[in-house]
Amino acid sequence: MTAVAPVRIEIIIGSVRVGRIAPVVAGWFAERARAYPGLDVGVIDLADTPLPQDFDESTVTDEFRERVGRADGFVAVTSEYNHGYPAALKTAFDSLKHEWRSKPIGFVSYGGLAGGLRATEQLRQVVAELHMVSVRQSVSFHRVRKRFDDQGQTTDGAAIDSADRMLAQLVWWADAVRVQRETTPYPG
Repeated sequence: MTAVAPVRIEIIIGSVRVGRIAPVVAGWFAERARAYPGLDVGVIDLADTPLPQDFDESTVTDEFRERVGRADGFVAVTSEYNHGYPAALKTAFDSLKHEWRSKPIGFVSYGGLAGGLRATEQLRQVVAELHMVSVRQSVSFHRVRKRFDDQGQTTDGAAIDSADRMLAQLVWWADAVRVQRETTPYPG
């Protein structure tokens, strides 16, 4: 019997603002994901990823294109600014086309009282247009700066439970669509 390759997910840090808490949230989630069986986890920090401002796909870096293309699924770590998602995250989605297609994505959001949930709901519409599969379970941190200690850990039981459920859904979808992509070209 042939061994099944681990599911490759890329965690995308969507905020590029100075003083952001995004790396703390993403670091916590990456640690949980790396402990999950059958996952190979990478992190793409958009603050360190040159993206075109003119949406010219030919100017996207080869490294970004390759990492997105090689991934079996994604998790977007997103803040919520003014009831929406960060511009850098939208630019990342708009910078490529075929590399995103037929791949699942989950969301880890954070913010004030709404915990980034409005950004997540808007992003579900964006990724649907990219022919991605948005998993139902998401992770949300309300009043995020109060949810993590100095070591980047949280005791937020709802977030911990949601993270494990989301990872299970992400792996299930990634396995399912990976098999299909290997045998049948995507019709989109």
